[in-house]
Amino acid sequence: MRVLISCGEPSGDLYAGALTAELRKRVPGVQVTGLGGPQLAAAGANLTADYSGMTVTGLTEALRVLPHSYATYRRLVAAARAERPDVFVAIDFPDFNFRVMRAMHRLGIPVVYYISPQLWAWRAGRMATMKRFVDKVLVIFPFEAAIYERAGVPVEFVGHPLVDLARATQPRAAFLRDHGLQPDAPTVALLPGSRPNELHRIAGDMAASLPIIRAGIPSVQFVVAAAPGLPDALFAPFTGIAAIVRDRTDDVLAASDVVITASGTATVQAALHERPMVVVYRLSPVTYLLGRRFVNVDTYAMANLVAGRRIVPELIQDDFTPPRVAGEVLSLLSDTDRYDTTRQALVDVRHRLGAPGASARAADAIIQICSRTHSAHS
Repeated sequence: MRVLISCGEPSGDLYAGALTAELRKRVPGVQVTGLGGPQLAAAGANLTADYSGMTVTGLTEALRVLPHSYATYRRLVAAARAERPDVFVAIDFPDFNFRVMRAMHRLGIPVVYYISPQLWAWRAGRMATMKRFVDKVLVIFPFEAAIYERAGVPVEFVGHPLVDLARATQPRAAFLRDHGLQPDAPTVALLPGSRPNELHRIAGDMAASLPIIRAGIPSVQFVVAAAPGLPDALFAPFTGIAAIVRDRTDDVLAASDVVITASGTATVQAALHERPMVVVYRLSPVTYLLGRRFVNVDTYAMANLVAGRRIVPELIQDDFTPPRVAGEVLSLLSDTDRYDTTRQALVDVRHRLGAPGASARAADAIIQICSRTHSAHS
């Protein structure tokens, strides 16, 4: 059994690694290859290409990485032509993976889209592309299944893989002491993003909110969850005011009382730890202006989308200012009723994200597709 996977950012790499581990449990001789990063490689896959240098957000930013993306695309298609995988698994990363899945379709290779693109949020016209080229979509949010069903696209809700993966490895008190922090002090976790261009736009104003928070609550302490593979220089705005911890996001979240996080997968992690959060984001002005007319939602944070209402504050683009961030954090830390209400709403979000075993269910669905491929060829 041969599986070709394509993921292009740290969260997708995490899911790809977990999926590959489950595939290997079920089919010990499975050969997994493709585009990914350290998690996919650690799970036993052979990387055809590494996604380093491809991960950006925004329309204008994507133009700068086009040559590298096109070269990677050609390598993946050449590998598929030579190795004839039984299935191609696209994991999120739609601007790249949509091109690849078209090529796979031309080669007669079944396509499974796992961690599907957010068609319900923007560029809904892509649904026609999904219907034409994808054999099955495996969705991780409960509201997505009905959207694909209405469009006539084969779909299965497998649950969110982070339900299994979002686990702290150390108790709060020990973790905070190990990083020079006080176990009983109010603790704010800072998640400024996983892509370099995100940190360039977010880290400065996030860091600038911290002295304002400390002025309101002098005992407060801050800890940054630094995403893997990013240079230290990107976290310079936090030097001297926050502890910076690498590759331990779940421990940082579990040890915190409130979270300031960039919009994205980190909001799901914070929700799974039931941590009240302030969600921030900023794109380049050109990207924001160009993209606004394609957006179909009035809320961006996944915790709010899963809840079906705004349960955590979102400060996007011009609303993202240090005083606004500080005001929301101080409110959550000082208003017990608001804190408890938010946390209870996040408990409900956690339940809606599905039972444990999402990666296992995704692996079973992919094996089923591979079995159909083998049956067709026998």
